[in-house]
Amino acid sequence: MTMQASHGDAVRDTGPTYLDRPSAVTRSLLGYGPLAAVVYLASGVTQGLTRDGFDLGRHSLSLLANGPHGWIHVTTLVVTGLMTIAAAVGVQRALRGAADRTWAGRLLAGYGLALVLGGVFVADPMDGFPLGTPAGAPVEPTLGGVLHLAAGGLGFACLVAAAVSLARRFAREGRTRWAASSAVTGAVVLAGFAGVAGGGASPLAVAGLWAAVVTGWAWVAAVSVHLYRRTPHPTRPRG
Repeated sequence: MTMQASHGDAVRDTGPTYLDRPSAVTRSLLGYGPLAAVVYLASGVTQGLTRDGFDLGRHSLSLLANGPHGWIHVTTLVVTGLMTIAAAVGVQRALRGAADRTWAGRLLAGYGLALVLGGVFVADPMDGFPLGTPAGAPVEPTLGGVLHLAAGGLGFACLVAAAVSLARRFAREGRTRWAASSAVTGAVVLAGFAGVAGGGASPLAVAGLWAAVVTGWAWVAAVSVHLYRRTPHPTRPRG
């Protein structure tokens, strides 16, 4: 016997209860949101504290992709990017069915794709890292370094747009706190990226970038958990 879920997808008959497979898949995908946030921040901070010559107050995390252990940060970017894309699919699935579908899931997937591209195209060494690198910006940026910057710009733009999109969606639903926090997230991320674009590697610009990165990941994790809780439990009693 097959039952129908409220969103029109088939569910499996399991006797006194039934299994809503679409809800199970959606919840599983959303679980990658907080996981990606933890992996990215834990990996970045750990590397920043242990890599010789790296200064968390002066260098951006992108520089960690250089040097003998650069593969660790490259892997972190690619893996967390793929996890973010998975979470983005979960966001889109969790919000589907409404008359005013949001672009938030697609935009969040763009952020995940930018992370993957940021791992594929490595940032140029600069400002003394890795050890032996001259101070300041590279005299002749490489193609890979330019593409890394382009991927970063794309990622931040997608994250800001996703936050704004969900802020509008939450406002329409009457979820004022979620709308406000999403709007603030978009503003912080935008300011952090603008500071780096305009201030280069100054300590103030790097601090703003850190604020943007932490705020952005905290928002991705929080929204994923929120939508996870809103998604019906996949196993529910009959009737």
